[in-house]
Amino acid sequence: MSYTYQGKVYAITTPVKSISINKFNVVVKDQAGSQLFKFTKVNESKDFLAMLYQA
Repeated sequence: MSYTYQGKVYAITTPVKSISINKFNVVVKDQAGSQLFKFTKVNESKDFLAMLYQA
């Protein structure tokens, strides 16, 4: 499934097995493997997580 966040498209395959969070980094582990998403602000990573949880 693809998600659009601030003009960028992120592809995450369901089901999501785990999510790891650091201040600026989010790692999503899904059926396809692990993906690292890097952000420049803490609020961006929090907003991205909120979008994932709502989907």
